[in-house]
Amino acid sequence: MSGSGVRKISVNALARVEGEGSLHVRVANGRVEIAEFSIFEPPRFFEKFLQGRAVHEVPDLVARICGICPVAYQMTACHALETALGCTTTVPIETLRRLLYCGEWIQSHALHIHLLHAPDFLGHDSGLTLAKVAPELVERGLRLKAIGNRIMEVVGGRAVHPINVAIGGFHRAPAGADLQGLLPDLEWALGAAETVVAEVSRFEFPDFARGYECVSLKDPAEYPMNQGRVVASSGLDIDVADYERHFEERQVAWSTALQSVMLPAATPYLCGPLARFNLCFDQLPPRARAAAEACGLPWPLTNPFQSIVARAVEVVAACEEAVRIARAVQAAISPCRVPFEPREAEGCHATEAPRGIIFHRFRIGADGLIAAARIIPPTSQNQGQIEADLRDMLPDVLDLDDAAVTHRCEHLIRNYDPCISCATHFLKLKIERT
Repeated sequence: MSGSGVRKISVNALARVEGEGSLHVRVANGRVEIAEFSIFEPPRFFEKFLQGRAVHEVPDLVARICGICPVAYQMTACHALETALGCTTTVPIETLRRLLYCGEWIQSHALHIHLLHAPDFLGHDSGLTLAKVAPELVERGLRLKAIGNRIMEVVGGRAVHPINVAIGGFHRAPAGADLQGLLPDLEWALGAAETVVAEVSRFEFPDFARGYECVSLKDPAEYPMNQGRVVASSGLDIDVADYERHFEERQVAWSTALQSVMLPAATPYLCGPLARFNLCFDQLPPRARAAAEACGLPWPLTNPFQSIVARAVEVVAACEEAVRIARAVQAAISPCRVPFEPREAEGCHATEAPRGIIFHRFRIGADGLIAAARIIPPTSQNQGQIEADLRDMLPDVLDLDDAAVTHRCEHLIRNYDPCISCATHFLKLKIERT
């Protein structure tokens, strides 16, 4: 599409996301000169108001950062503070923590796949319109999400902002019978998730192969969730304690949200399901790996639109792990919490939230209270890569009308499932053509 002057497209009420943002594009002589993905998210000061709080308060407070992935914030905070305090938990406690995290992955991924992302591929504006023509698909997604929520209720005390998570373990151990009671639904979920992989792998994906710098945790014993070293496709392999030496959050002039870059070149990078899938394929549990291999797509995946496939494979993995753990835990663990004494110390940790690496560092003062906190969510780490993807895609779609350009930009951003509460932001599109 040719012409001069300023053209504006505003999407003021967005479905399938929360929050607002903008993309400012300047096109001169058919060339994209500027592509600025702007976030106008106000600061919420979580890091600041954690200061002066008792250590045991932190898990419940950080859970409030996000209603979709509260477990990610709780687990990362617990591990970081336990590192600082020299508190070593038991294998049974860590097993239950992995089950709790599985619940969050299932509910978050199922929601995104079925109600937020699949409509883009199937030609629908929302999960509601999709439900009218494919009710079985939407119902399956809702049931999978409900099963993930149920795990969080049994282990975490409730589905949103769990209240049973504590430094050192849990306030109360779930009964073995309650865990066994999850099995019928989990076994159904495992089979359903395998079907989801087969279905989404047959979607028609835009031709958009990329050479990503993938970053994730990696653990030789298991698909990464609560632990691992930080690795990258370029060969980086570091302890989590060295994270801040290799990654840096920076402010850009056109956005209130910070963007993370990889040092020393200050380049964007990708984290989340696609990065984990590519870097940790060999650590997938058997049925998840079999489902990935059966879908026939080449590995590693280099098309961000195929992130829906990686996300579906991770639902299989989380269901498979949840079945294994629920079968193994026959009785309430005891003790369910390892004691600790607040002390002056510092510690950090990273876990894998549904959307990617989440990093926490805490410093505890001599009074035993939180003196400083640093929290880096996955969406801030992906924002630079989102912007780079938009900049690279736009030349291929500028000949489309404004509505179509907006749709393609939104579809690309939804590949990342930007966090609905932590740093999600959508889309008023302003295009300048000269």
